[in-house]
Amino acid sequence: MEKISKVLMTGADCALDLGDGSERALYVNQDYILRKLGKIHRGISLMYTYYPKDKGWPLRASVAFPQKEPNGAWNYPYEDYFPYRGGAEGLRDGEPFNFMKEIRERGQDVVLTLTMDPALTREDVILVAKDLRPYGRLLLRVNHECTGTWFCFNKRASYQQLADFFVMVSDVMHEYAPNVKTILCAGFWHEELNGVDMEDIFLEAYKSADIWSGDQYLSLHWGWPVDVATKGGNTFKCYDVDEVYDMAKKTWKHICKITGQKKPMVLSELNGDGDVTGPFEQSAMMKHFMERLQKDDEKWLSAFTLYQFRDDGRLGLEITDPNNSDVGIEQPMLAMYKEELHRPFFSQKIKEAGTVELPCKLRWGNSEDAEGLELSVSLKKTPHYAEVYFDTPELRALNLMIEMNGYWFYKKPGVKCIDLMSAFFDKPLDSPAEIKLRFFAPPAGGMNLPENGDPYNSPDGDWMNNTYTTIPAMPRLRFEEEPVELVKEYRD
Repeated sequence: MEKISKVLMTGADCALDLGDGSERALYVNQDYILRKLGKIHRGISLMYTYYPKDKGWPLRASVAFPQKEPNGAWNYPYEDYFPYRGGAEGLRDGEPFNFMKEIRERGQDVVLTLTMDPALTREDVILVAKDLRPYGRLLLRVNHECTGTWFCFNKRASYQQLADFFVMVSDVMHEYAPNVKTILCAGFWHEELNGVDMEDIFLEAYKSADIWSGDQYLSLHWGWPVDVATKGGNTFKCYDVDEVYDMAKKTWKHICKITGQKKPMVLSELNGDGDVTGPFEQSAMMKHFMERLQKDDEKWLSAFTLYQFRDDGRLGLEITDPNNSDVGIEQPMLAMYKEELHRPFFSQKIKEAGTVELPCKLRWGNSEDAEGLELSVSLKKTPHYAEVYFDTPELRALNLMIEMNGYWFYKKPGVKCIDLMSAFFDKPLDSPAEIKLRFFAPPAGGMNLPENGDPYNSPDGDWMNNTYTTIPAMPRLRFEEEPVELVKEYRD
């Protein structure tokens, strides 16, 4: 076998996260999404709510308080996301933890949005922090769009109380779960204010957060699902994409100025709504935004979240089939987004870091900080077979992400063979090439565990941010450039 190199994976110029499930849709498994898009994201965004002291809890709000006539997604006592069942209940094997494990097994970080009762105490929040300790770098967005009026937490507390609550949550996470990075999702720059919404009230919250954020759609039908967007209506709006871009950039610059800090800026929800523009313009608007990012030399945005993969309305790369919620109907934007997702600007950087010998221990920190192994495969043309075989029990036990030709593949523990041919379906070779085949080892089971196996009652340490996997040997490769048998050629 040719030389084996160690590689380091670092962040993209602008990372992409993907929303997966909310009040508007069910969670879609990561294997389906990976096969549709051919590439991992930096993170997968989940949206949950936590009002453990409320009447009706832990039922979802729309189940606990059904509306006789639909009158709005947020007209409930608490937000109509799925309930977060950790914390006071301590159900760490249900939602969202089962999804969080799946996300991390497949080489991505968890981006958790949690709307929380602002009356919760520090002791209440400590329970949540302990829940999140085993999940490596986790990005936590608390009470998003907090300068708005629509969410239930806005109806329970003043803006100052919400700002103070965020600071408390951030302090608790930094003390009890330092692997968790907090996101403040607040207001935007407005020319008439010569500043950002409520910047004086939320100044300390900006300073305590690890990441700054805002939500801004290029078009949005906020009246969904109560009404249908039709011309002349007042429950939707379409925005100028360039104005949205410039507003978001000015927001980041202004927050840097008023805080004296320079922290990552993300857009935690971004998309156009096909209810407003139709599916073709929806795709064109998002493409324009992404192209502006790539042409901007300032690199001010560290990531954005495409909201979302599958949607019951028209905010998804797929829309939910009304006959069967397990089925998604692909929208024009999916093909556009897949092409952009694979561009170097939105892709993790992978660089060689010297040769190694096996067995070799690999470190997994997060989707922007990981070690891997790399082999070169010489091909004269597009192969007919490209397979990786894990012949021994030790190799079959590995949890791996495999990257080749820009496409990613997941191998879960126990799997004996991974077929890599789909890496060539969209990108066949037009000349001889040296193809790089790379292996990374995110945590099997999706959790970081200390030596004593109890992450909820162990001291902080390297285990909270890193996991280590020993690769005993390279798997067996099968690359063949001719069919096993063929009478004659039928392709042009």
